Amino acid sequence: MNALIKLLDKKLEYIKHEITDDTIKIWVESNKLEVVCTYCNTPTSKVHSRYERSFQDLPLQGKKVVIIINNRKMFCNNPNCNHKTFAETYDFLSSKGKKSKRLEEEIINISMNVSSITASNILSRHVAKVGKSTICNLLKKRNENNK
Repeated sequence: MNALIKLLDKKLEYIKHEITDDTIKIWVESNKLEVVCTYCNTPTSKVHSRYERSFQDLPLQGKKVVIIINNRKMFCNNPNCNHKTFAETYDFLSSKGKKSKRLEEEIINISMNVSSITASNILSRHVAKVGKSTICNLLKKRNENNK
């Protein structure tokens, strides 16, 4: 399982997993020694606190996947930074994202040739819980980025 998690990010470590019905929940945490402040780019290793952050990822063996990160909130070491704390971020996940970027791409690929309602039904059965409005928002965001 750790090898699968490393495909998402080499700095993630597998903790445990649980399979219930049609979903696999996987708990992970970062093993980065230093994290860069998202506001001023100053590196720090000083942890403020931890919290769980979950998101959906691509399915595995026909089961939906939810990944739960034991995410760190960090102190910024830069006295000139306007923010004293910040949350650890990841390249595979947008700042407040509930779906991995690769899952978002799969949603867009499936949604390009069918209606958002049909895509929602297909995705919810086989890939991840996705509503019609989520599909429309992803397609809208993609169109704005392509302009």
